[in-house]
Amino acid sequence: MGVIRLHNMTFYGYHGTSQAERQTGRRFEVDAELYFDVNKPAASDHLADTVDYTAVYNLVEDIIQKNRFNLLETIAVRLANQILEKFNVEEVLIRVRKKIPPIPGNLDHIEVEVKRERS
Repeated sequence: MGVIRLHNMTFYGYHGTSQAERQTGRRFEVDAELYFDVNKPAASDHLADTVDYTAVYNLVEDIIQKNRFNLLETIAVRLANQILEKFNVEEVLIRVRKKIPPIPGNLDHIEVEVKRERS
């Protein structure tokens, strides 16, 4: 088993429960860990035999930028489920962070983490 990690993919999105968040938007960061059997791609050295991380990035970008969600949990689960559906991975771990959340006080970000396995 091996893992491909995409760290700190950054997008601007209009997600949240407040009207202000949905109008002005926020910066969101996403980490994805994709667990899969690396033996075939290691032996063949062909992109077709591994997880195309550019395609994963594009999927994450589309989901973040072309939708509007109230909750980080919804984003994380949607990302995990779509990656499992579209790519040959056994397990996926997703972290979604909302930068500068609308909370009184000094806080860098809010993060939700979701882990899903192929059934």
